[in-house]
Amino acid sequence: MLLGTQRVNAEGHLEIGGCDAIDLVKEFGTPLYVMDEETIRENCRNYKAVFEARYPKNDISFASKAFLNMAICKVVEQEGLSLDVASAGELYTAIRAGFPLDRVLLHGNNKSLFELEMAMDFGVGCIVVDNLLELRQLKTLAEKKGKTQKILLRVTPGIDPHTHRRISTGQEDTKFGLSVANGDALEAITEALEFAPHLKITGIHCHIGSQLLDAHTHEQAIDIMVGFMRTIADATGWMPEDLDIGGGLGIRYTEDQHPPSYEEFGDTLIGALRAALEKYDVPEPRLLQEPGRALVGETGTTLYTVGVIKRVNIPQDPGTRTYVTIDGGMSDNPRPQLYDAVYEVLVANRMGEAKDQEVRIAGKHCETDILIQSTKIGHIETGDILAVQSTGAYNYVMASNYNRFTKPACVFVKDGEADLVSRRETLDDVVRLDIIPERLA
Repeated sequence: MLLGTQRVNAEGHLEIGGCDAIDLVKEFGTPLYVMDEETIRENCRNYKAVFEARYPKNDISFASKAFLNMAICKVVEQEGLSLDVASAGELYTAIRAGFPLDRVLLHGNNKSLFELEMAMDFGVGCIVVDNLLELRQLKTLAEKKGKTQKILLRVTPGIDPHTHRRISTGQEDTKFGLSVANGDALEAITEALEFAPHLKITGIHCHIGSQLLDAHTHEQAIDIMVGFMRTIADATGWMPEDLDIGGGLGIRYTEDQHPPSYEEFGDTLIGALRAALEKYDVPEPRLLQEPGRALVGETGTTLYTVGVIKRVNIPQDPGTRTYVTIDGGMSDNPRPQLYDAVYEVLVANRMGEAKDQEVRIAGKHCETDILIQSTKIGHIETGDILAVQSTGAYNYVMASNYNRFTKPACVFVKDGEADLVSRRETLDDVVRLDIIPERLA
């Protein structure tokens, strides 16, 4: 399962962006996040082109929660996308990177007053309001500052997206948004319209979940959301100009997963949108989207060095299990522990060998810390380099210092060049915020 610019070079090594994975390890160490910049750019261009061809009245924002540092902000800006942020830290990253803040959307289900004020002071283009408390706080702030703030209202369409329960967000039982079904969303919209000119509501927003391998739930969401637009217009006389359907398109983590292509996804979404607009007699809104994983997930590879290889007896067939231990684990990729995530793995320095042995890939933390429960690889020795595929989303951004591990470095690779975009933490970084009270000194 070679992805993006990956290939096997003449030495039998994995190559990404024209860079030999083994050379990357020699220069930057392991664990190492490697991001395929050219494929990120191609994905941004292709996704944008698909929707421009089918529905020109649209805007694409990159969901930065999937992968964020200042370098990706520059790539996203250069490729003409907007940026979706969900915290003061994500917003500050965009500010420091010089990203155009009129192209930033601020999300969050429990935004602090600090975050709301920060967004207004720096001129964030749109704030996606989650609840009535936030709506009222934002109106007070805008009035105090003498500003008009553009907003969308996040609503809950009440759809079960049939993905992992921890990444489902569109159902009724969720912390996000206001329910369409019980009338909360309409009440909030009515109130928001009364807050003009301090708040300018331009539309409604929903997000139904992540890692979706078909577009069926998006079709359902679009029908509900466009129907709600008609309800809003009939009840208030105001028709939303913007319809934001979030993100959620999945990627290939394993060879047996087949998410829709961008073209297939675009055909389905725009077909559903046009049908719903006709059904409910609604004029064309501006269609907003927030893909994240779909743009960067398959562009990331994490490189590890193999340490201890241990064979243990088990009661099941074949009677033994081989543990291959790496120099990272749940601190650099918590998704297997959080979401039961499954990955493909390659032996980066032995790419030509047949995959004839089944092993379990284990991390080195003081937990069970299994990265991959079962996978087939070829011959493996201590010191070999493992490459875990499709780690471009929700790995780097979820890294922790558990067991006081240092967070890995991250590099962008393109045209045979590797650029450090986030340095590896040092042990001094791990303790730099610690304080020993005087009474303990």
